Amino acid sequence: MSMSWQSESAPDPVHVSLKGWVLIGLRGGAVIPVLVFTFLLMVAIRPVESIFSGTRRPLSSRVPQFASRVVLRLMGFQYKVSGVAMRNPGAVVANHSSWLDIFVVNAAKRVFFVSKAEVAGWAGIGALAKASGTIFIERERAQARDQAVLFEKHLISGHKLMFFPEGTSTDGCRVLKFKSSLFAPFMRDELRDHLYIQPMSVIYHAPKGEPDRFYGWWGDMDFGENMLKILSQPKQGTIEVLLHPPLLAADFADRKALTAACEKAVRDGFEAQKTLGAA
Repeated sequence: MSMSWQSESAPDPVHVSLKGWVLIGLRGGAVIPVLVFTFLLMVAIRPVESIFSGTRRPLSSRVPQFASRVVLRLMGFQYKVSGVAMRNPGAVVANHSSWLDIFVVNAAKRVFFVSKAEVAGWAGIGALAKASGTIFIERERAQARDQAVLFEKHLISGHKLMFFPEGTSTDGCRVLKFKSSLFAPFMRDELRDHLYIQPMSVIYHAPKGEPDRFYGWWGDMDFGENMLKILSQPKQGTIEVLLHPPLLAADFADRKALTAACEKAVRDGFEAQKTLGAA
């Protein structure tokens, strides 16, 4: 897979030792059954749940959250969450550093991801994403109206959406400028008075002795190679999640103002925790 953000320097080379391969086997052997069980459980629950709850997913939406917490623990991460998860209707937005963000965000908050359409075709991940209720979209201006209608349908159903406004993942050392297009549905006259956006800062602290961008996934980096590097790491670093106060859409003049406020909250939290972690 190729992503749009490129670093000025090449990714760090990946070398897996014999001990690393043992760790890959142990961790992978524990994580894969959890993901398979998660998929099968959601597939089993959803038909029955839909009879009583329609488009709402009061039970099946809890499964990915529990599974994500288990996966992060099995991979050896220290995981910290600060702040209060909002109960208001709306969405959560965060900076994007790695494929690990899927587990990190799900572990902190029950959400329905908004993802680019090609993810639906990824082996394994696509099927799991579909089962968990991920919303797949085409990132084209011509599709904006249809996307707004789709978002509105999910929001009315009580789903809390989750998207990454940067539009790409990075090396985990920065927050890119947020794109405003996906904020447009929240500014619709019939929605803006009761919808909130909760900014979330996700910070990866690298293992001792490893470069600060150790967990980043960007450019033309191979997913499989990146995953093996992380699974083979003897002692993982720490992942921090900061949940910032929710912002009411109606408090902002337009989507660009709302986007800027979310970006500032995410960047300020990110930079503050990065600085503390480096001290």
